[in-house]
Amino acid sequence: MVSRVTTLLLPTSMTDDPTTPPDVRVVRYDVTEPVPDDALDADALVLWGNGRDQMADAARRLTRLRWVQTLAAGPDAALAAGFADDVVITSGRGLHDGPVAEHTLALVLAAARRLPDLVRAQSEHRWADELGGMPDPDAGPAFRTLDGARVLVWGFGSIAGRLAPLLTALGAQVTGVATTAGDRGGFPVISTFSLPDHLPQTDVLICLLPATEQTRHAIDADVLDLLPRHAWVVNVGRGTTLDEAALLDALRSDRLAGAALDVFETEPLPADSPLWDEPRVLVSPHAAGGRPIGAGDLVTANLTAFLAGGQLRNVVAR
Repeated sequence: MVSRVTTLLLPTSMTDDPTTPPDVRVVRYDVTEPVPDDALDADALVLWGNGRDQMADAARRLTRLRWVQTLAAGPDAALAAGFADDVVITSGRGLHDGPVAEHTLALVLAAARRLPDLVRAQSEHRWADELGGMPDPDAGPAFRTLDGARVLVWGFGSIAGRLAPLLTALGAQVTGVATTAGDRGGFPVISTFSLPDHLPQTDVLICLLPATEQTRHAIDADVLDLLPRHAWVVNVGRGTTLDEAALLDALRSDRLAGAALDVFETEPLPADSPLWDEPRVLVSPHAAGGRPIGAGDLVTANLTAFLAGGQLRNVVAR
């Protein structure tokens, strides 16, 4: 049992302060700078917005560290930093459900209502009749509304649990995709083995997958080829889950209607990336999260459990 935490390191990027007992020394640190020399005895470290080099430096120098709390929903960056195997890592799962669900809904609606095309037309001072009014009867199926749309959400965790009712409220037929099939929160969930049967009837494929070895390029050429030509791909999980080269090929060969992407294999997205200039790609700069709601309460609860030797929330399997 841990009787006390000598030092708790909190990033200056965290604005929702936790409640700490008097015998806990709290040190604020800048996530863009090395950990302060006078805080190398820290038992606990909170991460939020840290760079890779800064986290790797912390992993090397904080030799007394026993617990790392990342406020990110996905713990991949913390896991890659090189913290010792006996350091408990807890994630920010649940803190971003609302903001990410809202942003995802915004991207889906932007795709359906062709907002990028409207913005381009406005910049040209052009009245874009083709973006409204009567549909072209010879154009074939198109994704223009969530009412009756068939939406697959791949990665049906807590964010999907917040998003699915919003989509349903606008008339969408939502099906989840996860490792195991079943029913989650009243929504049908299929296994990945059943994906080939559902993709051809999908209007929107939303990816909320985490970054793991198993999910790398989960959305590849084979998956994209099974989607109908009018389908859109929306990725708000992790950039490594989407094969960007395969996506560009599908778009340029007119085998896919478009994509709205909030995450990318390389971030920031390089200035020479062809995704910037692809007219049927909406680029969002990893903006879905960024506001961990309830972070202070989570850190407070986990700190209390850590001090008492109890069970922490959102422990990441290693």
